[in-house]
Amino acid sequence: MREARQTAMRIIYAGSPAIAVPTLESLAGLALEDAVPPDGEAVFDLAGLLTNPDSPRGRHGKPEPTDLAAAARALEARFEQARRKPPVILKPERLGAAARGEIEALHPDLLVSFAYGRIFGPKFLALFPLGGINVHPSLLPAYRGPTPIPQAILNGDRETGISVQRLAPEMDCGDILAQETVPLTGRETAASLGQDMAGRAARLVPRVLRDIASGLARGRPQDPEKASYCGLLSKEDGRIDWNMSARRIEAQVRAYTPWPLSWTMDGERCLYILQADVGGGAAQGSGQDTPRTPGTVLGVDKERGILVQTGDGVLILAMLRYQAKKALEWRAFLNGARGFIGRRLG
Repeated sequence: MREARQTAMRIIYAGSPAIAVPTLESLAGLALEDAVPPDGEAVFDLAGLLTNPDSPRGRHGKPEPTDLAAAARALEARFEQARRKPPVILKPERLGAAARGEIEALHPDLLVSFAYGRIFGPKFLALFPLGGINVHPSLLPAYRGPTPIPQAILNGDRETGISVQRLAPEMDCGDILAQETVPLTGRETAASLGQDMAGRAARLVPRVLRDIASGLARGRPQDPEKASYCGLLSKEDGRIDWNMSARRIEAQVRAYTPWPLSWTMDGERCLYILQADVGGGAAQGSGQDTPRTPGTVLGVDKERGILVQTGDGVLILAMLRYQAKKALEWRAFLNGARGFIGRRLG
């Protein structure tokens, strides 16, 4: 392991999805604009980017770069205008010897990671004299693991947060360098909360980097007794259990937007519930003898949407779509789904 450089801190940034892009733009700003003091010597250098390989996307399954790689290409012109070398983009299949060699050739000092999705082993971390930091969208030690944003929504938390921690051998267990609390309104989706977290990370990471560069960074150990965990999501997680309460299902709809989405079966057709609310009041159009078995489509609320019985309360469906069909507001959906009132979903 080489000694830390005395000039610019050379950073490798690891990430893949859209949530990591604002931090990339922030790091580019540090390297190009904010990080050059009056004497003209740069403090930070964005030496390289580590992201996942291109993968099939869209209906045609054409391999496309990750959101981070695409954003990096768009930033190259800024580096060229500033007569600075743009970061090298690396897309290894695995973090083995070949990938380590590519990283070592960039002479890095510090690793910054946000939603990269892979574990960094000891040989890889040894390439960075200043170690690494990781952005995690929760109030660590709460929700260690890959899905903290959906988990906070699903659990009905009143607040969550974002943490910047030192990378450690155990996942999400490193000392906390910075942390910010985020209040929740109960209307967030995973998509909207992810956008919020992305913006907060873009502001928080440069502050931590400046502390590291000036020697002021101080880590706070996590309390393992307060740790909680979340796991990977699958499509099956999105299946709606109509025996659950309306409030729980509504939270699930928000937590699983944009993926894996919440869905149920309407006969042999998969039906995605894209927007929902917890309802009250009487259903219109169902008749007095409609069974109130969970999953039964009771009727409509003329102002709010389609009413479905749950194990506790009524869920209002506002936006729906059948698999391979476009999303429809509930009135338009009913126009094309004759006989939908009275059916039993699931």
